[in-house]
Amino acid sequence: MRIRLSSASWLFNAWAVSVVATAGSLYLSEYLHFTPCSLCWYQRILMYPLTILLGIASRRGQKQIVPYVLPLAAIGAAFSVYHIAVQELPHGPDGPFCGPVSCATDVLNAFGFLTVPMLALAAFAMIIACLLLARRAEN
Repeated sequence: MRIRLSSASWLFNAWAVSVVATAGSLYLSEYLHFTPCSLCWYQRILMYPLTILLGIASRRGQKQIVPYVLPLAAIGAAFSVYHIAVQELPHGPDGPFCGPVSCATDVLNAFGFLTVPMLALAAFAMIIACLLLARRAEN
């Protein structure tokens, strides 16, 4: 037995992931007072609009939004991959994107490998998957 979700359900799932990611980033910066680095800000700039756009599209069941928000999620994922590389690979200076807060610093390192950019990449990847499934859904 296969359960097929509608495009509105996939859009809702993408929206839910964006809400959790947005809430998590705000929790880290506003409640725990971690100052985001420049790369974190770029990832936020690409995640926060997804919360609004996917929420509206989900509510209206409009999968026509997919081609417009998919690039935001893909670019956000690319920034996350670059940020992970800055943190994990041996390097010299932080690179062109880093400002007053080092992008190589781990403010969160759960289980020895789970960092903020890895969480962001997971969120962007889940959003991309949901968007692609929404585009494939029949209604």
